[in-house]
Amino acid sequence: MAAAAYSCWGFVPLYWRLLEKVPALQLLGHRIVWSFLALLIVILVMRQWKTFQREALSIRIFLIYLIAAVLIGINWLTYVWAVNAGHVIETSLGYFMNPLLSMLLGVIFFREQLRLWQWIPIGLATLGVVYLTIAHGSLPWIALTLAFSFALYGVLKKIAPLGSLFGLMLETSIMVIPATAYLIIADKTGTGAFLHMGTINDLLLVGAALITTIPLLMFASAAQKIPLSLIGILQYISPTLQFLCGVVILGEKFTFTQSIGYGIVWIALIIFGLESFSAYRARSVATAEME
Repeated sequence: MAAAAYSCWGFVPLYWRLLEKVPALQLLGHRIVWSFLALLIVILVMRQWKTFQREALSIRIFLIYLIAAVLIGINWLTYVWAVNAGHVIETSLGYFMNPLLSMLLGVIFFREQLRLWQWIPIGLATLGVVYLTIAHGSLPWIALTLAFSFALYGVLKKIAPLGSLFGLMLETSIMVIPATAYLIIADKTGTGAFLHMGTINDLLLVGAALITTIPLLMFASAAQKIPLSLIGILQYISPTLQFLCGVVILGEKFTFTQSIGYGIVWIALIIFGLESFSAYRARSVATAEME
């Protein structure tokens, strides 16, 4: 299920590209609205509505998930816009950088201790971004926005009290009113896409709920059953597939200059992966010896 979830996220640029004629802000609105309805149905079928109300309705929890909703909204909007603007390769860079940035935020917010060989890939990733910035004359802002918004979202999820299903339901509940209002205004002003661009387009917009919720629910289930170190390795399935989609299927250009900057980041990830695997094996051996 974990591999399937990351594979879904890896191929999702192909789905959004089918909706490239729909403005990115409308795609975000539909993603929120239909995801909210899908999650609502799941919770009602599971007879968890009263439990959700009891656990979710407090000022402290609302504020946590309000900030989380803003961050994930920024992430979704940036991603959808970037994919349909032809920047799939740069989006993959953002998600390659994300685990390293998450590790750094763990030090800043939770005082987690990093080993030497964990600091090295963080430094290399930073070097790669600096190189790409100098080479292109501007920051790779798409990658940085995606990486920072999702990493900060992860920080909030770490302290958030709700489970994945209830948490995502509360986040979409917070966003659904402004999203619905925006879609209604767009429809009234004649710029709305839903019901105006053909049946296939409408079905794809409704299907955004499945694209959003199914991988998240699969991941939540898998995360409870497999080691965190394995999740750390599997998470690279997604940006790898995104990168391949951009280069092989969507035909985006990948220059020699980009290959140097991305190569530095990939070397950082290889070091990070080997160090994480080695540390996990060492802990497993130590645990076995103690037993």
